[in-house]
Amino acid sequence: MNGLFNRLRTELDEMRAQGVYKQLIHLDSPQDAVVRIDELGGEVINLCSNNYLGLCNTPEVVAAGAAAYDEYGAGTSSVRFICGTFTLHRQLEDKIAEFLGVASALTYVSCWNANTGLTPTFLDEEDALISDELNHASIIDGVRATRAQRKIYKHSDMEDLEQALKDTTSARSRFIITDGVFSMEGDICKLPEILELAEKYDATVAVDDSHATGVLGDTGRGTPEHYGLHGKVPVITSTLGKALGGAAGGFTAGPSELTDYLTQRSRPMLFSNALPPATTAHSLAAIDYLDRHPELIKKLRDNTAYFREKLLEAGFNPIEGATPIVPIIIGETAEAIKMSRMLLDEGVFVIGFGYPVVPHGTARIRCQVSAAHEIQHLDTVLDAMKKVGTQLGII
Repeated sequence: MNGLFNRLRTELDEMRAQGVYKQLIHLDSPQDAVVRIDELGGEVINLCSNNYLGLCNTPEVVAAGAAAYDEYGAGTSSVRFICGTFTLHRQLEDKIAEFLGVASALTYVSCWNANTGLTPTFLDEEDALISDELNHASIIDGVRATRAQRKIYKHSDMEDLEQALKDTTSARSRFIITDGVFSMEGDICKLPEILELAEKYDATVAVDDSHATGVLGDTGRGTPEHYGLHGKVPVITSTLGKALGGAAGGFTAGPSELTDYLTQRSRPMLFSNALPPATTAHSLAAIDYLDRHPELIKKLRDNTAYFREKLLEAGFNPIEGATPIVPIIIGETAEAIKMSRMLLDEGVFVIGFGYPVVPHGTARIRCQVSAAHEIQHLDTVLDAMKKVGTQLGII
């Protein structure tokens, strides 16, 4: 066998021996509070989906996507500037801009593409890019691809951020980028302080709000609304694949000059097909549905508070926070994966995360609460977690 593939096989065997090998689990049902897993031949309570509002399987939202096949077919068959872009894409982009209180939005096939197609497009050697050390991998890849001077500041450390701004005073432009909600920690960025520093040092702020859009704020407008800063953040990237329907797609939102420039120069925009029409219509319907049903956000918030309170009563120590991402630090990757497998045997689908997703020694079980959960679902999960946690000596 080829030497390269021999090496890969050896490394895969080592992963299996160390107990850190990841196996895909196949669902045989829609995403929901309860899902059917093919390998088990039965149903389990789902605590690892980003389906925060339960819109993945909402009939009205799903029907909108299905109807788009009849009106627009399967897709554009090429990139938007070559073969044209559907009016449906314009409708969604206008809706996103209105939803976030900004001038314009541009959709991509994923938020990964939105993030990797952002800073490399308009920052070069004359500029400075300043990024939180715990930002999402898509932001990290975008930072790596950007030719600007790079500064990584300690997680949510405003003194370190200010030092990075002081160290880059000679830059033509300074661009600060941060997650809104950090996906592995569940904490929220210090947006008011970041914007204040940006104003002081003439920098531009971008927030990846993928785990906050549809989740934070009284109407789901995300991290800016959470802090009373709706419409005040210059650049927002986010996803359509989590709370807003759970299908796929992402976007960048901000001034029209930005989205126009990205349309001209952003490589993921120029060299990828447009978002499929069914996904576009599904996402558009999800935003409309959320606007009519703000009670989903309250239910999500209530479920999260209940689950966190009961975890603490049971003796677990989840990372503090106010978001539906509830991580419980286990330590070693193999132990986190073992716990997730034991929970699956108890009818609870939740994933253990370890290196390289999180640093060595900080492997965790990441629980994600949804508005689709009922209290009885959460109680069943808590009973299973207490049983497994006791068996493993965690509580």
